[in-house]
Amino acid sequence: MVKDMDHINWYPGHMKKTKDLLRDSLKLIDIVVELLDSRIPRSSKNPDIDTIINNKPKLVLMNKSDLGNEEGNRIWKKHLENENTKVMFVNAHSPKDGARITKEIQSILKDKIEERKAKGIKNVTVRAMIVGIPNVGKSTLINSLSGRKGAKTGNRPGVTKGKQWIKLKGNIELLDTPGILWPKFEDQEVAMNLGFTGAIKDEVLDIETLALRLIERLISIDSAVLEDRYGIEISEGQSPLGVMDTIALARGAVARNKEIDYTRVANMVLDEFRKGVLGRITLELPERE
Repeated sequence: MVKDMDHINWYPGHMKKTKDLLRDSLKLIDIVVELLDSRIPRSSKNPDIDTIINNKPKLVLMNKSDLGNEEGNRIWKKHLENENTKVMFVNAHSPKDGARITKEIQSILKDKIEERKAKGIKNVTVRAMIVGIPNVGKSTLINSLSGRKGAKTGNRPGVTKGKQWIKLKGNIELLDTPGILWPKFEDQEVAMNLGFTGAIKDEVLDIETLALRLIERLISIDSAVLEDRYGIEISEGQSPLGVMDTIALARGAVARNKEIDYTRVANMVLDEFRKGVLGRITLELPERE
């Protein structure tokens, strides 16, 4: 998948600074809002976050919930929710979900708000910090929550930089932080999942191999996803490369010399998966405990 897995600069300097920023900002905020990708909740969760935030109240937002399948969403909610953590499935583009999120933040902090009112503080403002890996949809969500178009968005990791406070409805101030990955991917499946969903820049990946691995994963989950989309039949025991060739032929991804244009078919499969054109797909489920 990756050109050289051991030498990719997964942890550039700005991500270390972000980690320090998170620690320094904790004393300023009342709640942490963690954004995950509902297709890959485990892989899109930075394992450093829980250690950094310690026992702060937390709201987990499973973004792109319309791209993960319903059963997968239900299983993950049950797995992640606990006394100090609430879980909501959202679509960052939805203003209706934005209203639900602000209401849930107020609900989680109800006791703290009442406590401050009892001290004579009027118009109590609560502060939240939003965290998440690159390209998980933070900027889009912030735009939806704030009703503005100020936060830069894009389908590429690394758009948000620096430290920003954004005022939301309901007397909530939200601290945005740059997306943060972690120093090293020892779990190859995590790295693959992040590549599939675009959390790692395509430029540092071997796109053709990445698409091949995605096809392999989709066959193992439900081969009908590929059969229905591309109008093909996948025979028992057919290799992922054979399926990739079949898709290419079905979609005319063939060069002038009649050889398969693997770059073209790879980009097509990855793009259609990321946009949800292939359907609602959850790539991973919690490990059985």
